[in-house]
Amino acid sequence: MEMPKIYVNPPRSEWPALTARCTRQEEEIGERVAAILAEVRTGGDAALRRIVRRIEGYLPETFEVTRERRAEAAKAVSPQLKAALEQAKANIEAFHRAQLPAQVEVETMPGVRCVQRAVAIGRAGLYIPGGKAPLFSTVLMLALPARIAGCREVILCTPCGRDGRIAPEILYAADLCGVDRVFALGGAQAVAAMAYGTESIPRVDKIFGPGNRYVTKAKQLAGAADVAVDLPAGPSEVLVLADEDARPEFAAADLLSQAEHGDDSQAVLVCRSEEFARRAIASVGEQAARLSRREAIGNSL
Repeated sequence: MEMPKIYVNPPRSEWPALTARCTRQEEEIGERVAAILAEVRTGGDAALRRIVRRIEGYLPETFEVTRERRAEAAKAVSPQLKAALEQAKANIEAFHRAQLPAQVEVETMPGVRCVQRAVAIGRAGLYIPGGKAPLFSTVLMLALPARIAGCREVILCTPCGRDGRIAPEILYAADLCGVDRVFALGGAQAVAAMAYGTESIPRVDKIFGPGNRYVTKAKQLAGAADVAVDLPAGPSEVLVLADEDARPEFAAADLLSQAEHGDDSQAVLVCRSEEFARRAIASVGEQAARLSRREAIGNSL
């Protein structure tokens, strides 16, 4: 795996190139995503099946994951991971419950009563990256706030393999967090299905969640006119600032946590000495050797 490069006091003229975001094929991606959105908007489930067959190479019979398959997935999750997810669930719930806004009620003058009340979104749509790197932690970070806020319904879309199977950790986390319906569908087509609705996938009021450049572009285009979205999250990027008291292995872990998301992720470390940089890079190599996403990490770095 190729290691990150070190730049010592680069002149300001080089900064734009060193911090440039990945924008290759941006126009082409935009055109492809716009075509997918239009196809799903008018064609519904039939269009979704055509797109999945064209992009993924298989023809799905159904998109929704049954309750039986969701329950079966729990058997494939280790007791250690279940315990970790339950602890994370308790922590996330405690933090978000503390953020619930209190109702404001003021009588501004005799007979004039003003009330400010937070009302939950009716149906929330969650996009959970899957495929090569199933982000089951994202299920907790999105579904729990939706449930705490009081959303009437929470649906989830996530990619699957050619056998139609979803990572069991994602399904277990979905059940743990009270997700109502799960659909085996990813990419821009999943965003389109939640934005416009199809025969089997309901239209949502707002779409949440990170994704690759196709998912991000789909959210941007659909969010401009058709559905509310949270924010364009992705590709991943991180800038780590380290002083003399920092630990190189911690800086390395922060770089790896974003670089492993994909080939177009960007991870940058800014530190005060070349020695620290070399120690951090050595730690990147040591830690990456133990990770399953070594190829994506190498391409990113």
